[in-house]
Amino acid sequence: MIFLLFGFTACKKDKNNGNIPNVTVNLSLPLALPEYAPLNSVGNSIEIQGGYKGILVYHRFQNEYIAFELACTYDPLEANAIVEKDSSNVIGVDYHCGSRFYLTDGSVLQGPANQSLKQYQTEYDAGSNTLYIFN
Repeated sequence: MIFLLFGFTACKKDKNNGNIPNVTVNLSLPLALPEYAPLNSVGNSIEIQGGYKGILVYHRFQNEYIAFELACTYDPLEANAIVEKDSSNVIGVDYHCGSRFYLTDGSVLQGPANQSLKQYQTEYDAGSNTLYIFN
């Protein structure tokens, strides 16, 4: 009985892991506009408003973009649990809990987070040079 009690209390260390509130995302980014211009080059990223705490958009390959929620998956309800790009521009860090993520695919590089960043769907229209982000 004592072992069961200890097991249940140990699980509380996981905080709210992965419980990012669902919000509707339906954005279009005309990449010809100056504020989105960095996304015209592979390897660049920008942060935009939207989602729960913001969205990071990364230009992964030619005509391929990926978009992540900026709320850290370790404790997304914590006010300061926000992923920021580090100086490498390919690693995202939550300086509040210390979790680190690869921005190329959202996977966890270092915990305490054990779930990848929440990803939004993207679709690029080359004809209009517009990126759509949605869920």
